[in-house]
Amino acid sequence: MSKGTTTLKTERLLLRRHKIEDAKVLHEHFGLDPVMFRYSGWNPYATKEAAEGMVRQFIASYQDEHFYGWAIEYEDRLIGTIGAYDYDSAASRIEVGCSIEAASWGKGFGSEAVRAVLEYLTEQEGIRCVMAWCAAENIGSSKIMERAGMRRTSVEENAIEVDGKKYDKWNYEYA
Repeated sequence: MSKGTTTLKTERLLLRRHKIEDAKVLHEHFGLDPVMFRYSGWNPYATKEAAEGMVRQFIASYQDEHFYGWAIEYEDRLIGTIGAYDYDSAASRIEVGCSIEAASWGKGFGSEAVRAVLEYLTEQEGIRCVMAWCAAENIGSSKIMERAGMRRTSVEENAIEVDGKKYDKWNYEYA
């Protein structure tokens, strides 16, 4: 029986459901900082209204037992988000994505959060394979995935284009 987004705790982090107050932090720490979307081009927090809309969408989605979306807290402060998307029940596969605010990079928070979600999805939710990807130049993201126990399975040359620049796409799996 799937539980969807449930509270997860690690040694240092609390992964919890989003609340509307998160929108302000997501806009200020993610939406206004270009390094946060440098390799994806995806910025759902660009405006206060967009951030609030995205958080409201997360909150509404918690009724779906296959929706997985967490706010990441460290010492009672929102420092990131992590979610799993595009669940394929026939293949028992899902994709995971994580963002940690730039001020909190290099402290191991990303790999700690990803590891917790990987374990939850595979051990508690029974999903056989969790996938992720990043631009080859996004060394921080590749380290997060590898430290969390994911392995690179393929490379797609020039598969990501952001602002006219092409990047190789590194694909990862955890099974």
